[in-house]
Amino acid sequence: MITLPKKLLVMEGYNPAGITSLAQAGATQAAILYKRMLSLYVDGAQIEIAEISGDEAPNIDIHKYGGVCWTGSNLFFSAADNVVQRHIDRCREFFAAGIPQIGSCWGAQLAAVAAGGKCELNPKGREFGIARKILLNDAGKNHPMFAGKRSVFDGLVSHADIVTELPASATLLAGNIFAPVQALDVRLGQGSFWAFQYHPEYDLSEIAALALVRQDGLIEQGSFKDRAAVQEFVKDMNDLQQDISRSDLMWKWGIDEDLLDEQYRTLEIKNWLTHFFAERE
Repeated sequence: MITLPKKLLVMEGYNPAGITSLAQAGATQAAILYKRMLSLYVDGAQIEIAEISGDEAPNIDIHKYGGVCWTGSNLFFSAADNVVQRHIDRCREFFAAGIPQIGSCWGAQLAAVAAGGKCELNPKGREFGIARKILLNDAGKNHPMFAGKRSVFDGLVSHADIVTELPASATLLAGNIFAPVQALDVRLGQGSFWAFQYHPEYDLSEIAALALVRQDGLIEQGSFKDRAAVQEFVKDMNDLQQDISRSDLMWKWGIDEDLLDEQYRTLEIKNWLTHFFAERE
């Protein structure tokens, strides 16, 4: 386990309505998923959660924390409001304080926008389920976030917005045919934000539950033929998560250790913790 000099703070990206919709489908709250993933590598008692997407912004003493993690979200930069601006302002505050940040999906978009980039609705629709053939570029291959990662891999994913313009202070690390920005490193002021459009914190059961939350839109855009097809996907994902030796399901859905090996799937998180905190043990 990695010893932390200060606590980690997980910023819950979902608003209360979004948290409720996840729970109704049997999905885990995003911040709890992140805490569970981080607890593979650090003491869970060192991880706190802030729910910042409600009507009132919580008070956060940023000096208590050595690192900040951003979850996915049901918010959209393509439909920004005062809560979205609250996220941007907080992110910039952490940048200014030099506190390392990392994040999935919404986190990647937030890192870009907070530093001056842009996000828009993807004209291709929602990338959902498995992000195929995420390709590291030369910068990605040499970046400590991807130490031990193959140069091409799959990830679990669900997003409708994409980063369409990188800020000047960002380094593009990876992309695929659906989303040209799948990973980036953003520097601003004294701070650094490692981010990825996919979700290392998800497993197959979580993506199955999320399919139920998003099913109407996924059917409308043609990702699934109908609700029966959604149910087939949900059952197969849950069955494979319960028994990862099911080669029939691995073959059917094109799934391998990229998604089934928890240590490999969460390697970016381990690398972030190691890079910023392990030397302080």
